[in-house]
Amino acid sequence: METHAADFCKYLKDRRIFRINKENGEVTMYNKIYSAIKNAVDNGDAAGVNTLIIQNGKEKAYCEYGLRDIGNCLPITRDTIFRLYSQTKPVTSAAVMLLVSQGKIDLSAWLSDYIPEFDNMYINTNGEKIPCQNHITVKDLMNMTSGIPYPGEWCESVKQSGEIFWKIDQRLYSDSPVSTAEFASMMSGVDLCFEPGTEFMYGASADILGALIEHVSSMSFRDFLIKNFFEPLEMNDTDFYVPKEKSYRLAKVYDYSENGLTEVKTNHLGLRYERDVIPLFQSGGAGLCSTLDDYAKFGLMLLNNGEYNGRRIMPPQAVKFMTTSGITTEQSLQLISGWQWLSGYSYGNLMRICKDESLTSLFSSNGEYGWDGWLGTFFSNEPAHGITMLVGVQQVGVGKSGSLTRKIKNIVMSELA
Repeated sequence: METHAADFCKYLKDRRIFRINKENGEVTMYNKIYSAIKNAVDNGDAAGVNTLIIQNGKEKAYCEYGLRDIGNCLPITRDTIFRLYSQTKPVTSAAVMLLVSQGKIDLSAWLSDYIPEFDNMYINTNGEKIPCQNHITVKDLMNMTSGIPYPGEWCESVKQSGEIFWKIDQRLYSDSPVSTAEFASMMSGVDLCFEPGTEFMYGASADILGALIEHVSSMSFRDFLIKNFFEPLEMNDTDFYVPKEKSYRLAKVYDYSENGLTEVKTNHLGLRYERDVIPLFQSGGAGLCSTLDDYAKFGLMLLNNGEYNGRRIMPPQAVKFMTTSGITTEQSLQLISGWQWLSGYSYGNLMRICKDESLTSLFSSNGEYGWDGWLGTFFSNEPAHGITMLVGVQQVGVGKSGSLTRKIKNIVMSELA
């Protein structure tokens, strides 16, 4: 269904959910956030958006406006489920860090020590295959310095990656879909874009980590996350699929068109649009679905040095390492060249890390970390101020919703920092 934001259900015109403590500062912040969200939805920048702000374990604001399903006029609500896409990566990072803390993964070890198919890799330069001098390490996967690319068209290696993801898509609805381990094996045949460890490039490294976790733990990636994170954190709405009884809560995905916002039922990065079955390919880089409240529990656990509600989930040292930059200054420039708004940031363990708040283009403090997703979901922890911020939205390629997220973060930091 195609529609303009102005055509949304009339009852949404001034719909507000006011679930905050009515202290003057919090009311002011809520009003500012609500206004920003409402303007974005009314302007057609997003179908619906919700935001959750927590400071020092206390909810400061929850705002929602717009629709999760335009065609059926269903509003975005606090229990709306979102496809996280790359916001999956911090969870994958935490899983690796937990196994490192247990002595089951060595970050300096070669990836081929765990998955032998990655033993003899090649770099592809202008169509010429050259044997790698360096081995991919686990740390390279965590810092996106492996040279393993996402799909694209700009060089031979990314084209090869695209062929792998195309093959996954061809088998998505078959009787033999690709598994996490098979995906890693298939990607081992893709040429690297550079010598491992020498450059930063955002790619499919986190998906390989999912296979590594399976190998080390002798469990499916999904079962490992359920046992070690989702069950102890009571993240009951977080998974690689959405069961039938919850499917009505899964937000639709929208893209911009000359006719307004249009639902886009797209399979992307080897993931089914519907999320209606437990996938064999449990993508560590993009596969999870969740709600704001569920993901907030994960964020609060990290802010509390690995503990949640008196239960130890991760050792403090593992959290400290996980939230520390892992790339060089030169590699940080490569990060910023891809995302100019990340000026002042570095990268490490599948997350952005604020290194110099004087250089950022939004209000952040040194040590802020988190990541966002292809459809606009956003996660931020500000350890210096005890703030966890989450944004839920489902717009292809982030687009205008990325600007909205930065506006919300600036409001939050102005009121609470």
